[in-house]
Amino acid sequence: MASRHEARRQALDILYQADITGADPTEVLREWREAGRKVSRFARELVGGVAACVAELDELIGEHAEEWTVPRLAVVDRTILRVACYELVHQPDTPTAVVIDEAVRAAKELSTEDSGRFVNGILGRVAQESRA
Repeated sequence: MASRHEARRQALDILYQADITGADPTEVLREWREAGRKVSRFARELVGGVAACVAELDELIGEHAEEWTVPRLAVVDRTILRVACYELVHQPDTPTAVVIDEAVRAAKELSTEDSGRFVNGILGRVAQESRA
């Protein structure tokens, strides 16, 4: 059984692949599973949730990404923000600090140090609004 941290990373990989290739995330998920890759239940939940709510999530990100549009964001940053915003809005039992910490850590490891600060700022504003 994968940890929630590992499941988030798995969801990021699937969603990133879908964004880069222009594929539907649930199709990429299906392809992964058909190829014999184990995908945790939580990763499947995140992929399905983000796929179902992508327009809502992009609007939320766009409202809080000062002077940036969602299409202008680096794909990895956009993917990290979508997963974290999905959790903040649709997974109220997950502690805010955990969601933000995981996203910032992913941004620092997968993107740039500046991305970590950028992601933190957006998610802080989203959390204030959505979890007030």
